[in-house]
Amino acid sequence: MSIKPLKELSTLVSLCKRRGFIFQSSEIYGGLNSCWDYGPLGAQFKLNVKMSWWREMTRRADIVGLDAAILMHPTVWKASGHVDGFSDPLVDCKACKHRFREDTAMVDGKVTCPKCGSTDVTESRSFNLMFKTHMGPVDNEGAVVYLRPETAQGIFVNFENVATSMRKKIPFGIAQIGKSFRNEITPGNFTFRTREFEQMEMQYFVKPGTDEEWFEHWKEVRWSYYGKLGLNQEKLRYKEHGPDELAHYAKAAFDVQYEFPFGWQELEGVHNRSDFDLSQHQEFSGKKLEYFEEASKDRFVPYVIETAVGCDRLALALLCDAYREEPEQDNRVVLGLRPELAPVKVAFLPLSKKPELQELSQKLHQQALEHWEADYDETASIGKRYRRQDEIGTPLCVTVDFDSLEDQKVTVRHRDSMAQDRVAMDQLHSYVGDKLRNW
Repeated sequence: MSIKPLKELSTLVSLCKRRGFIFQSSEIYGGLNSCWDYGPLGAQFKLNVKMSWWREMTRRADIVGLDAAILMHPTVWKASGHVDGFSDPLVDCKACKHRFREDTAMVDGKVTCPKCGSTDVTESRSFNLMFKTHMGPVDNEGAVVYLRPETAQGIFVNFENVATSMRKKIPFGIAQIGKSFRNEITPGNFTFRTREFEQMEMQYFVKPGTDEEWFEHWKEVRWSYYGKLGLNQEKLRYKEHGPDELAHYAKAAFDVQYEFPFGWQELEGVHNRSDFDLSQHQEFSGKKLEYFEEASKDRFVPYVIETAVGCDRLALALLCDAYREEPEQDNRVVLGLRPELAPVKVAFLPLSKKPELQELSQKLHQQALEHWEADYDETASIGKRYRRQDEIGTPLCVTVDFDSLEDQKVTVRHRDSMAQDRVAMDQLHSYVGDKLRNW
């Protein structure tokens, strides 16, 4: 059977709105640029993505979780380098007034407006990407705080708290999922680059001298994770940062990239951050952030291996990768998500709106809700309802028909093969559970 993968991002954007995955933020007011709301199915799907990552990271003896505050002491961002160095070179086109990043618009050695093509632009000026706000009733410089531009610093400033309270020995890691904010000059491509986004980061603290070994280890571990998610391996690659691309804190860095409809883009960064972060916070705070290794009697500032995933980017990659059209099945549209990621695991569909079929279907649906995300749908023909569930990625559909009232069996339809099995109702729970686990 021939399959057509996703070609245009606009196709997915349309499906996401139509089926309740993602909406434009504040749409009734004309929307807010580069801000998106996750609808009922999108919220569940994104939660499934986060829980997949969280389980992968924290179901280990050497990694614990954290949920740090978004607002932090402003000196945190001075120590991290964000106040002085977290900025983009910004220019304005004199012809069309379009504002853009200078470093992304070079054509034949000249800064060229991406909107109108003019090379007549203003001098570049530094534009800090952090959102600034005020804490307390008075708007003055003494009350300035920032919406965090990354979640990593919340982990670093809690290194000593976590190590002591959880009795952790090096090497160990701290994982966190949380919102970050960047006043991007050129956001775009749906949910790929936004001003408000969610990160899934893990900082792994190691002894200096072992950092290169652990860096290679985490590159391998993170690569294997994408195979578990079912992403097409041909659309994944590692890209190394060259010397002129490395962040100020990085000793080495690789990006896991995915080939979106708009090109190869970063999903995750794996970085050797050296001892930069803890050393900086030790200097600015005056608090010792060294680790004492009892066995060797060594005292040192740990190095950090970071794995940082954009949750929204990963969710978008999974949707792009899962989307397919089947021309031989009347252009059937399917989201081929793995069951653990699908927002609905099983849907219950009475063959008709006869009260006895509705009542039995609703009873089975209610029982299923105790174990899985389940849906109930009685509108339109059974064929249209199957297609509706295919579009949202539901692995299994359970149809209750008139024979069900007599033989106490239901028909279970499989999303990918469209095969149907007749299953006894008292065996339905174990049947569905087995199929979802062994997809």
